[in-house]
Amino acid sequence: MADQPLGRILIADDETLYLRTTSQLLTKAGYECVAVPDAKKALELLNRESFDLVLSDLNMPGNLKLELLREGRGKWPSIPLIVVTGAPTMPSAIESVRLGISDYLLKPVKYEDLISSVRRALAHSRRSPQEPEKPQTGGKSPEIIGESPPMRELFEIIDRVTGTDANILITGESGTGKEVVAAAIHRRSLRAKSTFQIIDCTAVPESLFESVLFGHAKGAFTGAIKDQVGLLLQADKGTAFFDEIGELPLPLQAKLLRVIQEQTFIPLGKSVQEQIDTRFICATNRDLELEVNAGRFRRDLFYRLAVIHIELPPLRARGDDVTLLARHFLKHLRGAHQQAVDLSDESLDLLRGYSWPGNIRELRNAIEHALAVARGDVIAPADLPVALRRRVEKGSESEKGALLTTSRQDALDDAQHKYLATLLDQNAGNVSRAAKQAGMSRQGLHKLLKKYGIEANDHRS
Repeated sequence: MADQPLGRILIADDETLYLRTTSQLLTKAGYECVAVPDAKKALELLNRESFDLVLSDLNMPGNLKLELLREGRGKWPSIPLIVVTGAPTMPSAIESVRLGISDYLLKPVKYEDLISSVRRALAHSRRSPQEPEKPQTGGKSPEIIGESPPMRELFEIIDRVTGTDANILITGESGTGKEVVAAAIHRRSLRAKSTFQIIDCTAVPESLFESVLFGHAKGAFTGAIKDQVGLLLQADKGTAFFDEIGELPLPLQAKLLRVIQEQTFIPLGKSVQEQIDTRFICATNRDLELEVNAGRFRRDLFYRLAVIHIELPPLRARGDDVTLLARHFLKHLRGAHQQAVDLSDESLDLLRGYSWPGNIRELRNAIEHALAVARGDVIAPADLPVALRRRVEKGSESEKGALLTTSRQDALDDAQHKYLATLLDQNAGNVSRAAKQAGMSRQGLHKLLKKYGIEANDHRS
């Protein structure tokens, strides 16, 4: 179990030094890597072997027309694909986002950013197994796991809203499952046979957002060599899910409001309106009413989005749902062909006693961590991450000393969490100022905050 790789990654890049160093770094981080120098060899391998993720350059032999991206997303849509390029262009960025890549990184990439992107992409791809376990939920949404009173109330709300076409705003802390709930509502709605189009407001650069959302005409800007259909038109007759809508800049909020009101828009470089019939479901971990009062979010857009408002409960308020979720993740992460592994009673006590600031996402990561380091067929408290082990009762000093032995990765994660919290405190929760001080992009900082379950609002003075 200890030597089980965290995932199998295919790396395609024609820069020999980058290929070798990236492969070495990811291997040291616990991943199995296969490196190839061009897109043709990558596609050949994808046809023959199984991979959990593809890390691809853009400008390399066999990929001049984004062949690896197009064929990869077409044939293997469940395999996440991360683009890393040293020569970004507007058309390639737009096409990459349109094809549904997990991330678009620019060389040189910091080791921490690359690892964070890989972990996030793998976590997202494993979040919804092809044949999910169907525990008793008390409702009609087997993809949502829980039996606690807050979850039973949620199932009742979902039952009521699936028959309506009203716009929905889903709020809740990071990691509470907002996208899963949105997808469940779509699958039970009148639009279930049409597209559920995910639009991540933190993943699309502001300068590209209009083109990605509305599409563009050939010649609309330098490098626009053909007409491009936007994500909104792809959501026609279906559902457009805007994840992290609270991060949308004010100028873009005004454009989105017009689309929601009129169900029309004009692609960049065109003069003819496109008509759509789309339902909007949005999600955010921010308190949008506070954002409205602070002038950071449009009041009229808020009211348009929150026709129905669903607030998801944090994991710490869900009682023994922690046990259900832990065993659910354990079953699917260990895989069908691995030795059966269970959680000890002591480990379950720790899981139930932890406050889960990162919610369901953090619980899943904790189970994945435990599976990677466990040496037997039972996960002991010492196999759980340090944040959980610190909650051990103080009654046994010898046991406590053993359980608090931290790995290098645990220590790094703990230090990163403390650094981000301090950074936000110093900037009164202002993410833009904090990102500038840290020397990173605002989007990059938001991704780290999301990873560690840190809310900027909690650090505002």
